[in-house]
Amino acid sequence: MARRKENAVDSYEKDAFDTPPAGPVGVHRGKRSFSRRAMPFVAVVILAALAGLLVWGIYSGEIAKIHMPWQSSATSSQSASTPAKSSSSAAPSTSAPATASQSPSASPSQPAQTSQPAPQQTVNKSAAVQVLNGTGVTGYAGRQAATLRQSGYASVTASTYSMGQPPAASVVWYQNETDKATAQDVASTLGIANIEQSAQIGTPVVVVLMS
Repeated sequence: MARRKENAVDSYEKDAFDTPPAGPVGVHRGKRSFSRRAMPFVAVVILAALAGLLVWGIYSGEIAKIHMPWQSSATSSQSASTPAKSSSSAAPSTSAPATASQSPSASPSQPAQTSQPAPQQTVNKSAAVQVLNGTGVTGYAGRQAATLRQSGYASVTASTYSMGQPPAASVVWYQNETDKATAQDVASTLGIANIEQSAQIGTPVVVVLMS
């Protein structure tokens, strides 16, 4: 019976399960190398050393002196903001001397601000005076011109008004501001109330008679 079973087993083709590997299998493994066995102890020693260094650094204060990469960026940003603050705080000190330097310069300029009295205008009886007749009365301008000559005016001419639209009333026109005093004296001599400056006349003083 046993031989029949052996013959039956031998009749099957052998596979991988019929040739097991040599040596222990499963939990019965071979011995590991010394380096692999010592690795856990080395890791425990390194971790214990690092823990000891950490505790020593905390209690001695040496850990605060260690500069981390992120601390250098924060320090650079703080140092950049510090000059900005110092420059802003220095601004009032620079403005104070400026105001102090302006105050002495203001006092010497005060005498320059005192305005001198304008020179009084004088009557120039040698100025040319033209008397224009706008009334239509013959000889009226000549008689008024003679009145001015009797008052001391040396250059007086009489003519008929022909300058366009005549004024509504008798008027004395003067050319420049320097002729104003002369025009006022002429108007006072002839009894004329209206005195105006005009840039359209070619004579220093022009008298227009309308009445």
